Amino acid sequence: MERPLPALRRVPRFPRLPIMNDSSLPPLEKFSAANILVIGDVIVDHFIWGEVNRISPEAPVPVVDVRREDLLLGGAANVLSNIRSLGGRATICGVVGDDAMADTLAGLIAGLGSPTAGIVRSGARPTMVKTRVIAHHQQVVRFDREKRHDLNDGELARVIAFLDRHLAEFDAVVVSDYAKGVVCAGLMDALHARLRSLGGRPLIIDPKPKAGRMQLFAGATVITPNNGEAEQLAGMSIRSEADLQAAAARLLEELRLQAVLITRGEAGMALLERGRQLFTIPTKAREVFDVTGAGDTVVAVLALGLAAGMDLRRAANLANHAAGIVVGKLGTATVSIAELQEAIR
Repeated sequence: MERPLPALRRVPRFPRLPIMNDSSLPPLEKFSAANILVIGDVIVDHFIWGEVNRISPEAPVPVVDVRREDLLLGGAANVLSNIRSLGGRATICGVVGDDAMADTLAGLIAGLGSPTAGIVRSGARPTMVKTRVIAHHQQVVRFDREKRHDLNDGELARVIAFLDRHLAEFDAVVVSDYAKGVVCAGLMDALHARLRSLGGRPLIIDPKPKAGRMQLFAGATVITPNNGEAEQLAGMSIRSEADLQAAAARLLEELRLQAVLITRGEAGMALLERGRQLFTIPTKAREVFDVTGAGDTVVAVLALGLAAGMDLRRAANLANHAAGIVVGKLGTATVSIAELQEAIR
């Protein structure tokens, strides 16, 4: 006797954002009027490109024949680079070492036409460098030079002094957190106090959840965790759209946010705003080569969109298009206005 099939569990379906077309193109020219402050962990991305044709006789490891090397802006500085590539103005604020790599970093930032006044040099930590060895489009190994302790009193005082002098000049603030020490309780308390005194600015936080750090992200306009980070922050698995709704709603309430934008890789993005339904946005990526820095691109576009007067839905849709472009490139990459316009069309 055949057994009846089990009843299918109903999963709520949420509306998807409409696809942009030529008649609804966002006014990207407004990006040039936006001025964004980026605060966070400033990193130099060092890429070593080569080929592998043999195994070392000394150990069972590949021998990479180096063809070229690149030094690029990474971490919070990659957010800066993305904003500049899209025509916006931006300033970076972070703490680096008092070393030769800090000189290189300052040159890379100045090369974008951005000021370096927000860069605090300290003898208590090195300038952070992530070195990736890549052969035949595959990452062979990565090694990091860094210290991951919170800012000391002197470093924090100098960062706050920069905020006191310049915060009023910016239309929006991005906090780019890589859990390397810059984004700490002292900094976030000072930032929130000064934003309140200015009557508020959009505050976009790209969080790196670790034990004891959740409240660092409270009070933001929007946070942009990826799916795994959202699970950690909400303390639950995300297996369905119902789970997605529940996790985003929990973060919205516990962190007193205006919105949560969860980036979900090949599943696209999901945006939950206070008082509105969850919206899912299908991915625009055609081919994925490298996800390095894709989250930086998302927060950069989101900040530019909000500073230019877009609502969160339109800005999130635009960020989704930009992320779809950047994951199709190798290494720490950015998106141009022309690329973004073409992707939207």
